[in-house]
Amino acid sequence: MPKIVVLLKQTFDTEEKIIVTPAGVDERDAKFVINPYDEYALEEAIRQREQLGGEVIVITCGSERSQEALRTALAIGADEAIRLDSADLSDDSSAVAAALAAVIGPLSPDLLLAGLFAVDSGAGSVALQIAELLHLPHAASAVKVTILTAGELGSLPADGLLSSPTARSAERYALVERDVEGDTETVSIPLPALITAQQGLNEPRYPSLPGIMKAKRKPLRTITAAELIASGELSLESVSPRTARTQLLPPPPRAAGKRLPGDPAEQAAALVSLLREEAKLL
Repeated sequence: MPKIVVLLKQTFDTEEKIIVTPAGVDERDAKFVINPYDEYALEEAIRQREQLGGEVIVITCGSERSQEALRTALAIGADEAIRLDSADLSDDSSAVAAALAAVIGPLSPDLLLAGLFAVDSGAGSVALQIAELLHLPHAASAVKVTILTAGELGSLPADGLLSSPTARSAERYALVERDVEGDTETVSIPLPALITAQQGLNEPRYPSLPGIMKAKRKPLRTITAAELIASGELSLESVSPRTARTQLLPPPPRAAGKRLPGDPAEQAAALVSLLREEAKLL
């Protein structure tokens, strides 16, 4: 397994207070971290490298501030980092996916890992769009990943094992246990492929002091969309936004609670009346 690429996104810490304005999230007092689901992807990449060898490359699309997330990933154990500068890109997921695919394509990764979704936007489409652009099979919401050779895969019992519809002759396969709404299913997909990580896939490690020191010497390079367009790896049409955010509003303030007087029967009747007349739920 010579090369594993991990998609990372720097997001604001949802455990901290977040101030939303019409212009977006107020970043002045916000704390930024690696998207938690991407931490599972990074940990899985490092574990696979420890078993199979190779290298782990982390890639993000973001401003200069996002280099902090990349340095953290390098301190945790990644070998190299690449930042795609978002200055010339819109927030449109298709534009970001097209630009990232142009960066990832020449790397020819054997395995592409990403988090199931980003906690800041609640979306999880960028990685899947990249897989589509790079013609990679994918398995989403992984809770266990095992890399097998074709011979090892062929020795497994076929019962309960779903093959990818895009399966083809390959040297290695990923055996993936997927979370499917409270249950799991096991699928096999040929490598190279994309796998998105669900909570429970592993327990992410923290950066160590030696890792932090080594991270300062590991390569971290920046690529711009203009460079990709100039080299012919990216077209202007592919980064033209297809969607636009017209407004961003914080949730309405929570109204004060009501205490219903009376015995249980009277309280139940009053509750039904409120649900029907005020909440319009009945």
